[in-house]
Amino acid sequence: MKGRQVVLGRLFGREAAALMEDGQLVDLLADISPLTPLAPGAICRGVAERLMKGQGGIFVRLPEGQTGYLRDRRGIAEGKPLLVQVAGVAEPGKAIPLTTRLIFRGRHALVTPDAPGVNVSRKIREAEERALLEALGTAALDGRSHGLILRSAAELAEEDEIAAELAQLLDLADGVCAEGEGGPELLLDAASPWEQAWTEWAEPAPDAVEEGEDSFARCGVLEAVDALLSPRVPFGAGAGDAVIEATRALVAVDVNTGNDSSPAAALKANIALARDLPRQLRLRGLGGQVVIDFAPMPKRDRATLDQVLSAAFRASGTETTLVGWTAMGLYELSRKRDRVPLARLAAAGAG
Repeated sequence: MKGRQVVLGRLFGREAAALMEDGQLVDLLADISPLTPLAPGAICRGVAERLMKGQGGIFVRLPEGQTGYLRDRRGIAEGKPLLVQVAGVAEPGKAIPLTTRLIFRGRHALVTPDAPGVNVSRKIREAEERALLEALGTAALDGRSHGLILRSAAELAEEDEIAAELAQLLDLADGVCAEGEGGPELLLDAASPWEQAWTEWAEPAPDAVEEGEDSFARCGVLEAVDALLSPRVPFGAGAGDAVIEATRALVAVDVNTGNDSSPAAALKANIALARDLPRQLRLRGLGGQVVIDFAPMPKRDRATLDQVLSAAFRASGTETTLVGWTAMGLYELSRKRDRVPLARLAAAGAG
């Protein structure tokens, strides 16, 4: 199907949502509760436990017997309760990454406690519309110390709809932020995949929304997921491929030119991988250290590949650091672990 399509269905026996663009899977949200009781976005009251001297961080006791790790311990004393939000996905046996910068997400706005001010998405360019949204935000805050970010989806929404959501989000933030004393407790669970689809994929508006027990099969999502569970990423007939494999230490990517023996074969295959790598890592749920063994090419072509990689990851929206080339000709980058690996979800569903 041409256009932008949101598909609500089930994957590995649990709720999931997929975003398709012109028939290609570009994003996938799945229920990760079988693997962790605290998904990214959940807000908890934790208790500071053990300072990590020399590292600047602190371990935090969380609900469900979980342990979190907060990198910035400034102003935090051992034994004291604090409000934290799950910021990513932990590897097996490691602490859950946390942040004290809470964010309450809605379809049209974000509420940021202790970060005052009203900000409007830069995607909204019309000055009159920006001024109107800023006025709506200021009125909704009504003197609160919270901050507001009006999202691009607010541009096409009715004022009453925006005002109602702002009131709901601010009341929620007020209630959660008042829960500062006591032991570990889950105060706000992470949104479900269908709820996330409603808030995160609102702009641009989808051309179609598909639902039903067979929606994933009908719309090609299951076929795309099956392909993602294979390490091989084909670029097209005779255009080469890549192999993406996750190890305990890092994600290894190997690029091959296939049957193409032309002088430009290596650069074409490398560019194909570079453009698709952010999508592949996002859908496969892979992050951390990523090392790429590009197909052999002249060093003069590295500048072209640097530009392609930079543009691709800049548009991906996930925190990524492009480290660069090693002495052995490999390329290194670091990507935030914000999702559970798809292979782990599949294994949990099979079990």
